[in-house]
Amino acid sequence: MEPEVLVVHALEEPPESWEAAVFLAGPTPRAPDVPSWRPEAVERIRARWAVSGRLVVFVPEHRDRRYVDYTGQVDWEERCLHLADEVVFWVPRDMETMPALTTNVEWGMWHDSGRVVFGAPPEAPKNRYLLHYAERFGVPTATTLDGVVAAALDRIGDGSSRIGGEREVPLLVWRTPEFRQWYETQRGADNVLRGARVVWRTGLHWGLHVAVEVAAEGRVKANEVVFSRPDISAVLLYRPGPTPDETVVVLVREFRSPASTEDGCVHELPGGSGPGDPLSTAVAEVAEETGLVLDPARLRRHGVRQVNATMSAHRAHLFSAEITEDELAAVRDTGPHGLLDEGERTYVEAATFAEIRRAALVDWATLGMIAEALYADR
Repeated sequence: MEPEVLVVHALEEPPESWEAAVFLAGPTPRAPDVPSWRPEAVERIRARWAVSGRLVVFVPEHRDRRYVDYTGQVDWEERCLHLADEVVFWVPRDMETMPALTTNVEWGMWHDSGRVVFGAPPEAPKNRYLLHYAERFGVPTATTLDGVVAAALDRIGDGSSRIGGEREVPLLVWRTPEFRQWYETQRGADNVLRGARVVWRTGLHWGLHVAVEVAAEGRVKANEVVFSRPDISAVLLYRPGPTPDETVVVLVREFRSPASTEDGCVHELPGGSGPGDPLSTAVAEVAEETGLVLDPARLRRHGVRQVNATMSAHRAHLFSAEITEDELAAVRDTGPHGLLDEGERTYVEAATFAEIRRAALVDWATLGMIAEALYADR
């Protein structure tokens, strides 16, 4: 497949598939004697796009530069902004010919989306406030049109082929392992995305309002949001008793804002996310949250499942390890643990499985993980 740059002008229908999409945001001249900067931007994009496949460039100007449908124009721009993998803000502001007042509003709506780049000539006035927020949110900036185009295409890289409703998932979500895992399972069931809208994103966490064609039911379900975060590793540390009910389980207590417990804390198994494989993450999280350093060979795998399948796509990799009396005594007498500089404070506590159940000490997901590991050999 040859590289292709397809320009879609205002009110024109986007194509059904592409590898990447860019929206050219910024001031639009209204007077016929004031030239637009967008044709030059398109040419610079054409010169740089060498990837096999299609790059769509949304240009919010009519081919004949007429504006006859204000509401339709606004709706088209909103739709295509959400379709774009990168929104290129180029703001050659001129207070007489291109004051860029609408651009200020668009920038305020998209500056923290994670998919914008910002550029402006050094002499362009009234951009200091916009540049302030670009710096605050880590937005790539440039002082030339070629520089801002390059910044956008660098982030797009090779793009990724998407068709139909898949186009509505921007690359910054599409490329995450969590999205890929979720969508591959949906496709394995012959389900297809018919639409999506990013409703929330922060760091490695994201939320998508999705419309999914459910093949087995012959319908499209469009009233749910899929949330996700990186998969976690969770570890059951236990001192065996005569029965599972008498087995002592190590928990960590930590203040977490969503907790609706009497003490405002969550009580859970040591665990969390990490950059390595699930086993190495499990060992690292145990050391971080309890102070206990384990040989990886001591951990037994119990599989992987979603934690809350009606809400979040992320999964938990469950491990367990039998510990000695000395190790149990050692972790009980230490704390706080965690990444203290980042606000994470964990305190070790221990209770029998029966005590955990009677006191409703843990949530249902944690209770299930404990039961799965304790009863695995029985």
